[in-house]
Formats: sequence, C-alpha cells, structure tokens
Amino acid sequence: MVFQMKVILLEDVKSKKKKGQIIEVSEGYGRNFLLPKKLAAVATDSSVNEAKQAEKAKAHHAQQELDESRLLGAQLKDLVVKVPVKVGDGKLFGTVTNQNIADHLKADHGFEIKKQKIELKSPIKKIGSYTATLKLHTDVTTQIEVQVVPE
Repeated sequence: MVFQMKVILLEDVKSKKKKGQIIEVSEGYGRNFLLPKKLAAVATDSSVNEAKQAEKAKAHHAQQELDESRLLGAQLKDLVVKVPVKVGDGKLFGTVTNQNIADHLKADHGFEIKKQKIELKSPIKKIGSYTATLKLHTDVTTQIEVQVVPE
C-alpha cells in the first residue's frame, strides 16, 4: 500500500511542478527528498489557503502587467523615432544601436523602453528608414519606424 501526502513546493522541482503549487507525492519521496532539502513543506489547511492567495495575487499581477503592455503597445504602434547621427561621405560614423533608439524614445516621446526589448533585423549603418520590433511582453509585440537622419 502506497501512502500519499500533500506538499506545497517551495522551489521548482524537476519533473514535478513549479514553486507554490500543491501536489500529491508518495510519502517516501516527500519525507526523504523534498522535505529535508527544503524543496517543499507539508500542506496544512492554513498553508494551502496562503498558497491559493499567493497564486491569485500572482495571476492578478500577471494580468495587470499584460494589460499595461497592451496599452503601451497601442500607444507605440506606428510611432516614428528620428535618430540624428554624424555622417561622412554618405556613411555613418558607427552604427545605430538599440540603446540609441531607447534613448531617443525616452527623450523625444517620453517612453522608457529597455534596450533588450528592442530588436533590429540587422545593424543600422546607413541613413534611411528602418523598422524596429519592440517585445513589450511575451504576448505583446509592436513595431516602430526608425528614421536615421544626418545631424
């Protein structure tokens, strides 16, 4: 006869579940592996309620973050960012980077976007108009136009 016990995971457990989830495991696995390594705690009524409240708060926060990203994406859609650069003989001195675009987004338009969220298809080395993709959230992306103009 195999005895089961309910535990709340305190850390992510490989081949099991994620932190904060309530799972049922064999008593031997729980007592000999999960509990001594502090990967889980025994699920009591109060700890189950706390875990459920934490899960609800996490879901609410994730939904709020998604809504904010969608709103920001709608505001940024079809935005044109002008990046003035030094030019010599029709070529740029250097390249226009994600950081340059992020700086001009903040300075000219007031949007603070991290450079890691800005993707360019290829490095910008000439004057012209380019498209940059902004990954605001795992589910929200938008595109802006980047115009590289001489200083």
